[in-house]
Amino acid sequence: MYKKRQLTAFCLLCYSSAALMAGEVHEWTLDNGLHLIVKEDHRAPVVVSQVWYKVGSSYEQEGKTGLSHILEHMMFKGTQKYSPGEFSRIMAVNGASENAFTGSDYTAYFQTIEKSRLNISFEMEADRMQNLVLREKEFTKERQVVAEERRSRTEDKPISRLYESFRATAYQTSPYQNPIIGWMSDIQNYKLGYLQNWYQRWYAPNNATVVVVGDVEPDAVLALAKQHFGPLKPREITPPISRPEVEQFGIKRITVKLPAKVPYLMMGYKAPVLKTIAKENEWQIYALEVLSYILDGGNSARLSKNLVRGQEIASSASVGYNPFRRLTDLLTFSGIPTQSHTVADLEKAFREQIEQLKTTLVEPAELERVKIQLRAAQVYELDSIFYQGMKIGMLNSIGLDWRLFDQYLDNIKAITPEQIQAVAREYLIDEHLTVAVLEPQPI
Repeated sequence: MYKKRQLTAFCLLCYSSAALMAGEVHEWTLDNGLHLIVKEDHRAPVVVSQVWYKVGSSYEQEGKTGLSHILEHMMFKGTQKYSPGEFSRIMAVNGASENAFTGSDYTAYFQTIEKSRLNISFEMEADRMQNLVLREKEFTKERQVVAEERRSRTEDKPISRLYESFRATAYQTSPYQNPIIGWMSDIQNYKLGYLQNWYQRWYAPNNATVVVVGDVEPDAVLALAKQHFGPLKPREITPPISRPEVEQFGIKRITVKLPAKVPYLMMGYKAPVLKTIAKENEWQIYALEVLSYILDGGNSARLSKNLVRGQEIASSASVGYNPFRRLTDLLTFSGIPTQSHTVADLEKAFREQIEQLKTTLVEPAELERVKIQLRAAQVYELDSIFYQGMKIGMLNSIGLDWRLFDQYLDNIKAITPEQIQAVAREYLIDEHLTVAVLEPQPI
């Protein structure tokens, strides 16, 4: 079994990103502004249908954080045609798996279903796109559900609380300072009218993208989309107020004291993303992506090899960076020091790893290993029709062309040691840095 997996991995790595996206992609815009993207994948008689709305927590205003998230919950609470819970019941009867998620930049609803049932998915998604009924009783109940979700996922977990405080400190003006689920004070003060206005403002065909991936005939999908989504009326969509992050002039530091068993360190450097950088500097984004994998790309990466196993300074250490965001984001370092070391020791060790990237070029062999890892990660992700749709929908929703995805591996392959050094020197600097420490208190 092990040898078979190795052989499979090797074969998969022989393909380019274009080959991985094999199967034509078709695009249309309906008369009402709905964007339809269909990708053929005929390996199994299954289809993934996703509806993406260009709205998320970064669109929200002060005092009304979390509206996108609670609206996602309410989208399952019935329409003029269907009673609360009917959507999920009908999907289950038809053998579909279905769910939804809210992000900073988008909200998405999806079903994985046998291909002959796509008509049901389209009919019900189109219905709740404009016919949602927001009932006071259901809203009051769901507001409590969301408040409890916040307590269990954030307020009762010290690292989650630290992360929330960290982002609220790192950002001064960017809406990324707010949690997707919303602040508790906002959740407790929601009014049904807030939700109704949010729904009317953003849920419209001309603010939505329908992505279908699977064993389908594109023209048949287009006909279904015209039948179900075509009659919906477009609405005037006003872009969110621009709130770019202001310039930072020095390190920001916070200490969060909470009942916890171990200390925790988070460090975040402001870094550009594909959406916010000039075309001629796009290589920097791919260099930052490679840099993050050099530091944290499995057991052979530098943090694991040097800080966890080698010096035994950290019991865990990781790096995070997402180039596919709507606004400037963070490249983060996080970790737990071992019992014989402190948070200060771990911060010093992180800084030494960063300094090494600034002063010493990455060896060709190490760089090649990381590029292969990135390639493998992409290959395995694309084996899923769900994640094929995710890539397309995510890029489209943040205002990027999904074809960038086809160019991803070629752009990664072109990155040089000199470029990695250049982005480390430009972006991993104190003027971009926020440091947050969890200081454990007795439980």
